[in-house]
Amino acid sequence: MKLLFTGASGFLGNNVRPLLEEVYEVVTVGLSEQDDYNINIAKEVPQLREQYDVVLHAAGKAHSVPKTEAEKKVFFDVNLQGTKNLCAALEKAGVPKAFIFISTVAVYGCDYGENITEEHPLEGVTPYAMSKRLAEEYLQKWCEEHHVKLGIIRPSLIAGPNPPGNLGAMISGLRTGRYLSIGGGKARKSVLMVQDIAQLVPLLAEKGGVYNVCDSNQPTFHELEDLICQQMGKRLPFSIPYWFAKSMALVGDCLGKKAPINSLKLKKITQSLTFSNEKAIRELGWKPMDVLENFRIK
Repeated sequence: MKLLFTGASGFLGNNVRPLLEEVYEVVTVGLSEQDDYNINIAKEVPQLREQYDVVLHAAGKAHSVPKTEAEKKVFFDVNLQGTKNLCAALEKAGVPKAFIFISTVAVYGCDYGENITEEHPLEGVTPYAMSKRLAEEYLQKWCEEHHVKLGIIRPSLIAGPNPPGNLGAMISGLRTGRYLSIGGGKARKSVLMVQDIAQLVPLLAEKGGVYNVCDSNQPTFHELEDLICQQMGKRLPFSIPYWFAKSMALVGDCLGKKAPINSLKLKKITQSLTFSNEKAIRELGWKPMDVLENFRIK
């Protein structure tokens, strides 16, 4: 079977592609010269040379906080318009049997909470969350109209070699000694091993549906800190008491954006944010990898 893979030259793609090639004949779309279709789908409709059985759409804009209207627009250009352009190309070349979209748990708009399910309202207001939600809505209509099975993956924090985003920032902070551990790191976070995306693709191509995906073992900050420090041969960072961090956060509220911590950041660090993977396990028969057993920073 032939699989068209967008975003294959990114973090997710580099780790997932070798596993997908064990199952599919993989053809890639992206910004790298090594991609089979070297094109920016945010700006152009690719001219596909053939029809594909499955599409895995992982190309997207993430891991940055926009400061201007122009920077906000990029999220919609890439995540929404890029999706529309891809679908336009598929209509010309022949629609696939299945379309799998990499979305995000950010669509829920939650800064904290435990075992959040797919039934939670989509209240994300960041450009990233809104652009992904609108792309989901577009694909639901498009796939229904063209009789394509749609699978939507909403991953949590993704772990793998040299990860981007918040996990990458944690690794960098621990490596340089500029990491702040608070209250013993008791808060839990949902994390997904990047390799699990490859395991999910054939399951979703067959059944479709919308799923949160993460490890069943929701690791604490302390467990992640310990795992990373062991691999770097470093001591665990000193954990400051919550009351002291709270005092720092109140000062930060007065200082504004330049402060290293404020009340909002403190809440995110010290409160759990976990998502339920029960639906994916029950309906797909999926068995997620244990992050604490499998995560290697490089």
